[in-house]
Amino acid sequence: MRLDKFLKVSRLIKRRTVANTVSEMGRVSVNGKPAKPAKQLKAGDIIEIEYPNKTEKFEVLFIPNGNVSIQEAQNLYKEIN
Repeated sequence: MRLDKFLKVSRLIKRRTVANTVSEMGRVSVNGKPAKPAKQLKAGDIIEIEYPNKTEKFEVLFIPNGNVSIQEAQNLYKEIN
C-alpha cells in the first residue's frame, strides 16, 4: 500500500491530500529515509512523522486491503517511543 494511503487509512493523518503534502515536504520518513507519497509500505516498516514541535515514530504491523473502521485502524500500527 502507498504511504499516503496508509497514513489516511490508519488515521495517522486525516486526509490523503495532507499526507501527500507532508510527504512531499520531506517531513515523513520510512526506515530512516525521506519518503515520497508513492513509497510502498510493508509490515515492519518504521514511519517517522515530523510535526512542528515533536516527532512521532510508528511501526507498521499490518497492511489492509482497503478502508478499515476506526477501531481496526488502531491495530495497523504501534507507536514507538
